[in-house]
Amino acid sequence: MSERVEIRFPHKTVEVPVFVGTEGEKAIDVSNLRAESGYITLDPGFVNTGSCASDITFIDGEKGILRYRGIPIEVLAGKSTFLETAFLLIYGHLPTITELAEFTNRIRRHTMLHEDIKAFFSGFPRDAHPMAILSSVVCSLSTFYQNENRPENELMELNTVRLLAKLPTIAAYSYKKSIGQPFVYPDNSREYCENFLHMMFSVPSEEYHVDPDHIDALNLLLILHADHEQNCSTSTVRLVRSSMGNLFACIAAGICALWGPRHGGANQEVIEMLEHMRAEGGNVKKYIELAKDKNSKFRLMGFGHRVYKNFDPRAKIIKGACDKLLNKLKRHDPLLDLAKELEEAALQDAYFVDKKLYPNVDFYSGIIYKAMGIPVPAFTVMFALGRLPGWLAHAREYTHDPKNKIGRPRQIYTGEMQRDYIPIEKRG
Repeated sequence: MSERVEIRFPHKTVEVPVFVGTEGEKAIDVSNLRAESGYITLDPGFVNTGSCASDITFIDGEKGILRYRGIPIEVLAGKSTFLETAFLLIYGHLPTITELAEFTNRIRRHTMLHEDIKAFFSGFPRDAHPMAILSSVVCSLSTFYQNENRPENELMELNTVRLLAKLPTIAAYSYKKSIGQPFVYPDNSREYCENFLHMMFSVPSEEYHVDPDHIDALNLLLILHADHEQNCSTSTVRLVRSSMGNLFACIAAGICALWGPRHGGANQEVIEMLEHMRAEGGNVKKYIELAKDKNSKFRLMGFGHRVYKNFDPRAKIIKGACDKLLNKLKRHDPLLDLAKELEEAALQDAYFVDKKLYPNVDFYSGIIYKAMGIPVPAFTVMFALGRLPGWLAHAREYTHDPKNKIGRPRQIYTGEMQRDYIPIEKRG
């Protein structure tokens, strides 16, 4: 017999079932609470509410655990590739050699954009934010692949491949538009990450060799960002999918949700904070003290995490890659020097250690992207490239769930009670 708990109300006691996950997480199933009691739950930000049951990603914030389909992130970061990790998230198992080769080849065949899409880029202002361009063009893909006479499952499969293949091309075109350089077509002889960096930084007039260390760093960053359970953007993708919106619209909505500084824009804020500190003299000790002062408005970006109460397991992995890349470059960049100084000062400060405010994945990813030459406004675009497999996996999981329902949260109304309409000529 399944476990049940009692919820006592002034007028009655209601029994509700307890849902237990495979890792022992427990949830009180309140799906019938309003019908049985007349009450709903109120949970601003849904911080204590499970919106679904999912078998994609497991997080234990207290213990610093992150697993994709049961496999620790540390293992995937050390042994996998981004496309293999994407396959794992989307299809639920590690691919065989044949499956991965077929998956990779299918993606390679869809990297090109329809030539008419170039006109869209011409219509954007030169200073348009890359996330605005990315979300707009992704949504517009639905106009190029509309009314396709295919079974729903086959269409989702094809659009999944299209999105994985085309998002790097769109992202690279967005960057080229911002600096006035010609678009560089994808080169399908190159691997996924190499192809993207080649489209970003090469020009038609001369040969360009992508740094292997940059390829490795990007592959690692994309894996670490590939999914993170029911965050704002992933929840948005599932919510839009619950209306049976097409996959391009779902992913465009996820990109828009990721854009904000509270979510995907955090790594951009790290660099902007460092730039501010440098402009003010670069006194790290001063800003460490300001961060500890409750009366100060200064906030140290890239430290601590809403979910991880101890340490961010992704940050531990990425720190090594960050150190390796900076040591190899041997390039003097005052901003990167300041970041290392800030990191060392915070890790040695008792306040930060006691409160477990360690550098998170946003802190290190921002530093790596800057070292690679990625422009700061495009940092969140890089986050979107990594998070795409997770979004696709969740859209797919929702679609295949026989119990899925359209998302329709309740609310507690706090406005005016019923009142009369006063004719305009009688209003004061």
